[in-house]
Amino acid sequence: MSHLSKPTQTSCCKACACAHGCSNEKSGGEWKKLLAAAMLFAAALLLPVPGGIKIALYVVSYLTCGWEVLVKSARNIRAGKIFDENFLMSLATLGAWGIGQYPEAVAVMLFYQTGELLQEYAAGKSRRSIVKLMDLRPEFARVVRGGKEAEVNPRTVQVGETTRVRPGERVALDGVIIQGAGRLDASALTGESRPISVRPGKEVLAGCISVDGTLDIRVQKTYENSAVAKILELAENAANKKSAAEKFITRFARVYTPAVVLVAVLVAVLPPLIGADASFKTWFYRALIFLVISCPCALVLSVPLGFFGGIGGAAKNGILIKGGSYVERLARIHTLAFDKTGTLTQGVFEVTAVVPAAGVPPEELLRLAALAEQHSNHPIAKAILKKAHESTLVPVKEIHLTERAGEGVEALCGKTAVLAGNARLMARFNVPGVPAAAGTCVYVAENGQYRGRLELGDKPKPGAKEALKELQKWVKQTVILSGDAPEAVQKTAQELGISQAYGGLLPGGKVEKLEALIHAAPKGAVTAFAGDGINDAPVLARADLALAMGALGSDAAIEAADVVLMTDELKKITLGIRIARKTLWVVKQNIVFALAVKAAVLLLGVVGCANMWAAVFADVGVSLLAVCNSLRPLYFKE
Repeated sequence: MSHLSKPTQTSCCKACACAHGCSNEKSGGEWKKLLAAAMLFAAALLLPVPGGIKIALYVVSYLTCGWEVLVKSARNIRAGKIFDENFLMSLATLGAWGIGQYPEAVAVMLFYQTGELLQEYAAGKSRRSIVKLMDLRPEFARVVRGGKEAEVNPRTVQVGETTRVRPGERVALDGVIIQGAGRLDASALTGESRPISVRPGKEVLAGCISVDGTLDIRVQKTYENSAVAKILELAENAANKKSAAEKFITRFARVYTPAVVLVAVLVAVLPPLIGADASFKTWFYRALIFLVISCPCALVLSVPLGFFGGIGGAAKNGILIKGGSYVERLARIHTLAFDKTGTLTQGVFEVTAVVPAAGVPPEELLRLAALAEQHSNHPIAKAILKKAHESTLVPVKEIHLTERAGEGVEALCGKTAVLAGNARLMARFNVPGVPAAAGTCVYVAENGQYRGRLELGDKPKPGAKEALKELQKWVKQTVILSGDAPEAVQKTAQELGISQAYGGLLPGGKVEKLEALIHAAPKGAVTAFAGDGINDAPVLARADLALAMGALGSDAAIEAADVVLMTDELKKITLGIRIARKTLWVVKQNIVFALAVKAAVLLLGVVGCANMWAAVFADVGVSLLAVCNSLRPLYFKE
């Protein structure tokens, strides 16, 4: 009963294992068995038959619906796991048989099993909804081999092979389109309902569905290394990282159930010993009622299911949360630090000015910069290469490159050494005559001589200012931590309404600033960092909560982050926080409701104002209401 992820758990939690491929839901045969038991019970209760036949009907009805519970209780006792709901139900019903309360003994087991079936149906529905949502696995890959098509298992397709996707089919493996054009539905991955247009040269990911085009795709990753495989693994393992509330319930159940049994024994024994007029049969009956009411199913099932509902609701909106513990942290963010490029800004730089040193032709400066940046995937490098190609300059292929984190690139081509980076890189190699400049610049030096600089511009993402304004209603503090020039960072901060911004930071500097923010935050508050998940691994690892923005297709982002936002929309962070807070609210509702109702009915049972029937209805009713309440985050909408 301690987790939802183990298929060997008790009946309260069996349905919850189905996300892992286990088929633990009750079959139609179980419902038929329950119906037969109910008909036998009704016959014994209503038909005018002799006493011996009536008792026989009760016995058969009881064994038909309760044999499984009795067997499980016996097995658990032999295994040393005595105190669970099977033990409580067995003890209560066998005790009722012992004092001659045959109808109530059968009713307890009958209603308990009915409640279990309904709970499993509700829990299974939740799991199936999430599994269906996240079931991105392609059924087959249509591979083109020797000019012929063949449907094969995606796991058997190798990098470099060509797959064909027809309209209505799912892309089987990550790759790049080499022929065909059309639109792809990526809603299962990103939560974005609008199809995206694709054409040759466009990279596509497994899990997307072709809307209206036949696409030939050259495979770039095997299935095991694809983004969709990592996403599915993340979703399936989410329940393993339990929240504080789930851990509390696990510990609570271990103490609660033995304590309940002890109290029931005292209820049965002490009053007859103390009071001369107290009937042992009366107090023993009340102790049995106490046991039935005290079954902890509502708590043990509904709390983990509430967190899983929140994780599923977030996934439905393109937000992947790696476990219940991260749902809690997401709900308690106090300070949220952002990377700038690609997170707050579009990350699409443009060379706005080519400023050569005296006597250096602009074309030569651009050629040297492109020479150094030709193999980099950084947005600034792409902007330089784009400008170079526009000027019909072709970078040299035979070159040795050394990237220096947070500074730039050192390129060796024969006897020529080219530096392209920021002022720190120039200082490292003692390049003389480097002028100070505002904004984002790439300085270029050749063989130790300064050759000029390229000035670049980047714009905030559309809607970023409005999204941050809404986000600031949910978090106390927003900060920018960036490796870009301080002047460019401050400019972006002013445009977006962020009061604190730090630029010119190396990866280690970002970690230091983040640690300072963590220490300054109130005790128990969460300091989060949102970045692209590729260049910010150290600071993501140090944050209380790591969010990867626009991480679709980024293996590094999916692995490094605790929360993966499949699109680069800033509003998704606010949406994730809202879902997380609603999830915690639902979980708290379940805990308070279950404990309050059980405490009230337990008290009524002890003083003789509740019978066994009321106890069963109270236990089953509370469990079903708590489970249904746990499903609410699953259907959260913006």
